Amino acid sequence: MTEVCVTGLGTYVPDVVVTGEEIASASGIPEHVVVEKMGLREKRVCPSDDDHATDMSAKAARRALADADLDPERVDLVLYHGSEYKDHVVWSAAANVAERIGAENAYATESYTLCAGAPIALRQVAAQIRAGDVDRALLVSASREADLVDYGNERSSFMFNFGSGASAFVVEHASRSDAERSSGQRARDDDTDSRSSAAASPASERARATVRASAAVTDGSFSMDVVMPAGGSKHPPSRETVDADEPMHTLDVPDPDGMKERLGDVSLRNYLDVADDALAKSGYDRDDVDFVAVTHMKRSFHEYLLGELGVDPSTDSYYLDEYGHVQSVDQALAVEEALAADPPRLESGDVVLFLAAGTGYTWAATVLEWRD
Repeated sequence: MTEVCVTGLGTYVPDVVVTGEEIASASGIPEHVVVEKMGLREKRVCPSDDDHATDMSAKAARRALADADLDPERVDLVLYHGSEYKDHVVWSAAANVAERIGAENAYATESYTLCAGAPIALRQVAAQIRAGDVDRALLVSASREADLVDYGNERSSFMFNFGSGASAFVVEHASRSDAERSSGQRARDDDTDSRSSAAASPASERARATVRASAAVTDGSFSMDVVMPAGGSKHPPSRETVDADEPMHTLDVPDPDGMKERLGDVSLRNYLDVADDALAKSGYDRDDVDFVAVTHMKRSFHEYLLGELGVDPSTDSYYLDEYGHVQSVDQALAVEEALAADPPRLESGDVVLFLAAGTGYTWAATVLEWRD
């Protein structure tokens, strides 16, 4: 099977900090519940006039490309897998990011799996590379869904941890040189003067990780449990939707008790099923896992889930209580923090599990072998 490598990683978070104490004050929830139970010491949020989805994605993308030592014009695909709440509606954030970073030879597209986006995006791009469709891809994601949270709406309290930020991964065919690239791609091999050192060296020499197998499962019975009532075709924005007694332009959970009861029965099982499936397809099992980068969730469930996987939450994962939940950016933030820890929680040779769940509800996992 074609080897697929992650060669670059970049993240970005805005400067504005909201503390657990401030969220407690705004919501009326006791501070110890916000900090300890919800697992949120603080999070980053965006100013209203800056750090839009494409701003953050472009910043993370430039960092990932620099990490990969890859010029943007050598990218074949820019895939945006972040929030649908972006700069404009019915609009391609991917195309805008590609233009802003100079990925002039890439095509741009988007993929939405909400908070399960990182494992799914890696799965999609790895499959394209193995099929010979592209050789070098840039995955970008951003979220500022914290803008859509109403702290006065108790029904949506499980989303009070939503934070803002962006991530980017460079994913490449491990060994294909420019001369071997498919004839359908734009010819640029004779432009040797503009080649970066990365273009002359295979990705395997610059790899930070190898992408292995993935798994996912969806339970569509949850598809209407988290909604923003207005803004779509059912309730287009209007004076009536803006002036409604019940806010219609923020996230809501119509039946929180029903959702909690039904989700509790399936979430742990589905997390473990996709983890086991992805591990087995990669030739591993739970005993082989060294690090888990998982969606931010309440602290008790985080610890219970990792315990079921057989890893130590204090050393084999990273709890994002200073970021909160940043949609499909969580996994990249966890990896960067793990690498920066003293001692590092992630080292060469480690088996890494990207594990995520997104409302809808989809659970997803992708296995990586860390090399750098």
